[in-house]
Amino acid sequence: MIFGMGSALSALDAFAKRMKTSANNVANVSTPGFKASETLLADIAPQDIYTGNGSSQVGRGTAVSDISQNFEPGALEGTDSETDLAVGGQGYFMVQDSGGSRYYTRDGHFHFDQNGNLVTSNGYNVQGWSVDPQTGAIQGTLQNINVNNFTSLPTQTTVVRTMVNLDSQAQNNSAGPNGLSAAWDGDNPTGQYLGENAYEYQTSVRVYDSLGNAHNVNVSFDKSETNNEWEYIVTTDPAEDRRAGVSGNNQGLLARGTIQFNSSGTVTGMSMDLNDGAGNWTAQNTTTDLENGHFTFEADFLGSGAAAVELDLGSAYNGAAWVNGSSSSTQYAAPSHTTFANSDGYNAGDLRAIAVSNDGVISGSYTNGQVMELYQVGLAKFNNPQGLQKEGANLYTATQAAGEAIYSQPGSNGMGGIVSNALEQSNTDLGREFVSMILIDKGFQANLAVLKTADKMVGDLIHIIT
Repeated sequence: MIFGMGSALSALDAFAKRMKTSANNVANVSTPGFKASETLLADIAPQDIYTGNGSSQVGRGTAVSDISQNFEPGALEGTDSETDLAVGGQGYFMVQDSGGSRYYTRDGHFHFDQNGNLVTSNGYNVQGWSVDPQTGAIQGTLQNINVNNFTSLPTQTTVVRTMVNLDSQAQNNSAGPNGLSAAWDGDNPTGQYLGENAYEYQTSVRVYDSLGNAHNVNVSFDKSETNNEWEYIVTTDPAEDRRAGVSGNNQGLLARGTIQFNSSGTVTGMSMDLNDGAGNWTAQNTTTDLENGHFTFEADFLGSGAAAVELDLGSAYNGAAWVNGSSSSTQYAAPSHTTFANSDGYNAGDLRAIAVSNDGVISGSYTNGQVMELYQVGLAKFNNPQGLQKEGANLYTATQAAGEAIYSQPGSNGMGGIVSNALEQSNTDLGREFVSMILIDKGFQANLAVLKTADKMVGDLIHIIT
């Protein structure tokens, strides 16, 4: 076009597109996970002209050569939601719509919907791998994260741990050999199965059967007629004792034994006899009847068969002698008391809360006090992220130009870690955008001046001709 009008018009179009890009960046300054874009210009192929010195070239203006994105991470801002996640480094969250199409995003503003699905603001399912709660290893393929069907299953008690101090100054309350077990009356109609004056001290531990029902196991202690020796019995509520053949005053009486202490008050020996429920006693052997160095008693609360339960009083037999742990039962000149007591079983539990670790593992906290690993959030990266296609709503789709998506767990294979209770903010640099808009405005005004000058020249020419 004559007098450079074409060059000026091309510049006005290019600067208008640059302004549109900057305006979009500024508009999304508060959009989580937004990546700012930059419009790049290049000159248009020149026109060949002939001069007095031969062939030469004259420019024809400018045009948009590319609109690239800045994929540098944005700043992280803390939130109050455990399900708000941010990627601290490379990687995109993977989400899927109801039609099965997969998208990629840096916007980690997630929540659980009414069906237990972890979803984005527009309802797309967040994807990851399920985790084996026993081993912590991921299993299966990428899938939608859903916690609706997760219940902490009950676990039957296999170990009872109780560490006590038994008062060295106590007296023998149950006379005769095995006087403590002889004092038990599981058939007493008043419910007074062991008289209050028949023992020195009693501790109770809650245990669970295979269905998660809770029961109490009591360990009662009394000083024996032998110096530095104590008797003990292991009992439960007779009404809950479902062992085959249990009868009479043996109901609820599971085991009996002795503990020997030295002059320093530490354990030097133990014994245990098992009661079959009918009054027949079987002595346990340290060679054949120990589990992890502990004697075991048998309990059956469901009538489905007796199960062995370790009794850990803080000392274990190593094949030659009883070895005391860092916390063990003692006989000191102090009031009898329990220093530690627990069991390894628990009842069924419902999901109460979730937490997300740095490696993207989603763990559930349950009403029974257990914590289970459920899922691991998946991440993807691309060899050429500039090839990703924007789809709106902070989403991208993969294209051939971006390359194949590379899937991995957070914190591995170059992927960033996960930060919970945080969102990645827009990486728009307002200062840079304002400077850019000033330059765009100056360039636009300059090319308008060119256009006005060219227009005047055309007018002058027409005036001369006419």
